[in-house]
Amino acid sequence: MTNPGRTDGGAERLRVDLGERAYDIVVGDDLIGALGDLVRPVVRQPRVAVVTDTTVAALYLEPAVAALESAGVAAMPVVLPAGEATKDFDHLNNLAERLLEARIERQTTVIALGGGVVGDIAGFAAGILLRGLDYIQVPTTLLAQVDSAVGGKTGINTRQGKNLVGLFHQPRLVVADVGVLDTLDPRQVRAGYAEVAKYGLIADESFFAWLEDNGRAVIDGHRAARRRAVITSCAAKAAIVGRDERERGDRALLNLGHTFGHALEAETGFSDTLLHGEAVAIGMVMAFAFSASQGLCPPADAERVRRHLTAVGLPTDVSDVGGRPWSAAALADHMSRDKKVRDGGLTFILARGIGRAFVSHGVPTADVAAFLDKVVEGLKTPQRQSSA
Repeated sequence: MTNPGRTDGGAERLRVDLGERAYDIVVGDDLIGALGDLVRPVVRQPRVAVVTDTTVAALYLEPAVAALESAGVAAMPVVLPAGEATKDFDHLNNLAERLLEARIERQTTVIALGGGVVGDIAGFAAGILLRGLDYIQVPTTLLAQVDSAVGGKTGINTRQGKNLVGLFHQPRLVVADVGVLDTLDPRQVRAGYAEVAKYGLIADESFFAWLEDNGRAVIDGHRAARRRAVITSCAAKAAIVGRDERERGDRALLNLGHTFGHALEAETGFSDTLLHGEAVAIGMVMAFAFSASQGLCPPADAERVRRHLTAVGLPTDVSDVGGRPWSAAALADHMSRDKKVRDGGLTFILARGIGRAFVSHGVPTADVAAFLDKVVEGLKTPQRQSSA
């Protein structure tokens, strides 16, 4: 990744260095209105398909289309239902049919205007239609801006688990308009914040310390704080993706909390009962608590993680999820189907402390089972404390 650079209008550009497939991440305010000027230089024909969902369409489809057409780029909107349930084969098939009916060509670019669900399914469709179309990410949630829109992971969910069908397909451009976050539901902002905190927990303790002081400002909508959080997170992910595009090495660190979190999501049916970022928050607390139980991480660091995520309003324990019953065996079964399983052994991202995450292959299933038993029993170690 190159150093951030300024663009016209005060936006900043970061580069994801992938040789001939390198692309920019543009971060700034009110970029939807400049979308045409940003997109025009990277599209191969002045015609794009804009894939969005019902929620985002009501807010940003009209200004996005107007901005594109003012730059001479014709736009074909495709609106999908909002929600995680859209990431399945039925909706993928529907999206593919609608794009083909619109007579897309190999030079047509797909623009994903929305959160992680839209980005994942639109990127996947772009990757498989006509053996590969260009696409551009215009993420409209905090979670998508700092995580899912960058790096080229696309996919859908199945009954067996989350994102088990998909491919790596890098976008041509990512446009992160920090201003659109003002219209997000506070719960969605908090869910996205979990992925912001993840970057500090993986390898940047100083950033996590900054979040401890400024996390509430990010949540509450302070524009400068949000912008710094997005830029720092995107820079961290861009650097990792540039080193390890297909997750054969340290890109796996980005899955901190996800093995636990995906199991929780599967148990709740990938529904609004537990948003992805909320599951990641609980999963990161579990990963640090498990690390502490194995003597890898100071218990004080595990508590520091729990305390901060609790302070910004995120769930940090399974008992925070609707008072539902949990099964340790069911959670373990979901984990056994995780994409990161290797030779039948469990792979986790564990930690030796804040900012010191590492990949651990072949974690003993007995240790995981014993830990999950304690989690399901509602044991919280150590006791929560309130902190800003």
